[in-house]
Amino acid sequence: MLRILLACLALFCAALPVRAFDTQATAAWVYDMSTGTVLMDHNADAPVPPASMSKLMTINMLFEALRDGRVTMETEFAVSARAKAMGGSTMFLQETDRPTVSDLIHGMIINSGNDACVVVAEGLAGTEEAFSAQMTERGRALGMTASTFANSSGWPDPNHRMSMRDLGILAQHLIEDFPEYYPIFAETEFNYKDRAPANARNRNPLLELGVGADGLKTGHTQEAGYGLVGSAKQGDRRVIFAITGLPSEQARAEESERIVAWAFRQFSEKTVAKTGVRVAEAEVHLGNADTVGLVPAEDVRLLVPALVQDSMTAEVVYNGPLTAPITAGTPVAELIVHVPDLPDRRFPLVAEADVGTAGFLRRLTVAARSLYGQYVGSPAS
Repeated sequence: MLRILLACLALFCAALPVRAFDTQATAAWVYDMSTGTVLMDHNADAPVPPASMSKLMTINMLFEALRDGRVTMETEFAVSARAKAMGGSTMFLQETDRPTVSDLIHGMIINSGNDACVVVAEGLAGTEEAFSAQMTERGRALGMTASTFANSSGWPDPNHRMSMRDLGILAQHLIEDFPEYYPIFAETEFNYKDRAPANARNRNPLLELGVGADGLKTGHTQEAGYGLVGSAKQGDRRVIFAITGLPSEQARAEESERIVAWAFRQFSEKTVAKTGVRVAEAEVHLGNADTVGLVPAEDVRLLVPALVQDSMTAEVVYNGPLTAPITAGTPVAELIVHVPDLPDRRFPLVAEADVGTAGFLRRLTVAARSLYGQYVGSPAS
């Protein structure tokens, strides 16, 4: 493995280090979707009670049923006695009701309806127990390795757990895969049949602050504390985050706003290497050229702390020398950028040009050099 240290990219020159965010949450995960950068990881993989934030998985299961054509927005679901009896936040469904899929989506997102979740679970899987098993299986398939679901609503249960990273993964899935339904998360009011004026407002405290917030879900139980899975978009950047363990509704609102402000103000997206512009050279063995240029196949963009020291570094890594023939555009190396307080970012580099196999005379010269090197370096007899 050969490493080429790049002294410094011109971008990486400023005065002060980035100020780390000291969160009050017991667990938190903050992620910049535009560049794939984890901005904060605080106990993000710990399985914790997710409260109503886990309703996002129930919503996802219903979105997937819509995508697959198993239901439509007009499909009506029956309301069981079990669903009607659910406590906590509800949309006040009665057994005689036949809410549509659209009603239930709005009820889960805006009213945080526990009754709506049970209706969806029973309508899609027959029983809530079967639906919970399906949620767990589907979560694993989406990469949510720390999530286990015991119910559809987030009702307290020792076997109902999610991590903040898993909630972030789920949020990204909902945003990217269901753009036609995602705008519902930004709606601020829903009152099914005028039954719940006191519970008609969306609890997400960011939606009306003008910070670009457009989702996703709050959660609260005595065990979990107050939490939020949020997302905000400003310009071309989108940030998602998941926090839990806040002591009050006000603390949740303040912490969420602080996180959004920090994520957008402390970091800026920069192009550090352009498509096709050489960043280094790699040695070539038995080629018609001794080296080949290494270039990015596409612009290398990453988040850069607004205030950084010139301790940010970059290096190129490849297994070499490379063996000819080499075709232009073939991935042959990796650019690794080391950013203080952030995970390393890795970007593929490709061969800038074709390198053919060396002719006979060149191969003979290379062989002679190799033999000479061995001879000179061997101990005297």
